[in-house]
Amino acid sequence: MKIFMSADIEGIAGVTFHDECNPEKSASREYQRRMTEHVAAACEGAVAAGATEIHVKDAHWNGDNIDAAALPREARLIKGWSGHPMFMVQGLDSSFDAAMFVGYHARAGSDGNPLAHTLSGSKVARLMVNGAPVAEHHLNAWAAATVGVPVVMISGDEAVCEDAKALAPAIVTVPVMRGEGASSLSLHPDEARDRIRAGAEAALAGDPASCRLELPDRWRLRIVYAKPEMAYRKGFYPGAERIDEVTVEFVADDYGEILRALLFAQQGTTDPGSDGAGSDDDEEHVSGSRVEGRRVWRACGRCRGLRRQAKDIPRSGS
Repeated sequence: MKIFMSADIEGIAGVTFHDECNPEKSASREYQRRMTEHVAAACEGAVAAGATEIHVKDAHWNGDNIDAAALPREARLIKGWSGHPMFMVQGLDSSFDAAMFVGYHARAGSDGNPLAHTLSGSKVARLMVNGAPVAEHHLNAWAAATVGVPVVMISGDEAVCEDAKALAPAIVTVPVMRGEGASSLSLHPDEARDRIRAGAEAALAGDPASCRLELPDRWRLRIVYAKPEMAYRKGFYPGAERIDEVTVEFVADDYGEILRALLFAQQGTTDPGSDGAGSDDDEEHVSGSRVEGRRVWRACGRCRGLRRQAKDIPRSGS
């Protein structure tokens, strides 16, 4: 059994403050270790259920947080960012039997996590799909569905677990923390690991097919930026429309087109550590660095490069 795992940090037990998520800050070392422990626990549970190969995408900041030596031998670690529009599930394809999300967090605008955001904490105020606000979990679960892979387990804060259940009622959820204003209440690290390990094993021992998603026939993406100048720039994406001072909308029949639009939408929004609100994940899930972001931007050339880069994304339902 071949499993894909995507891991973030803001849904790791104990994470509360921006500096704990920023690899440039010494406070992050402890939480990178805990992130590794949560991922290792999920891998151990998967192996106990029969997994023989596990690909882990380090999907936080620059993609260099997880200690590969602390993972089971069945694990393969994907570090860094290729620039592929599948971003947090880069490397996922139809050869995988199931996917799991570890350390995921509440969406932008939610009070379920003091570090709640969707893609960029200081630049994107809210991201909506088909009229509903969404988390990174939604975006990545739909991306997995385009290649026929069900997401069978998620760990993180209570809010993202509730959203995951609403999207796929059969999914196994492992809440390890909850937000309370600018604070958090978390499980003991050992208890969190034990629950994640048990949850991963239970998810694969069940019926993964029960977590498969039916994709909509039409997608309406709406991004509300924090500043008008961001919306102005992003409104030039082919097919996009700037509907007010801070909001850009893009409509497509194919989710692969939504992923391409999201890739473009994030270029130039990333500037880790530029301000207190932005040092949560503002690198975030595309380029991994400002230099990389500029390189991809130059390669786009009115989005031609971006479309070439994404041409292997399967069409919804294919």
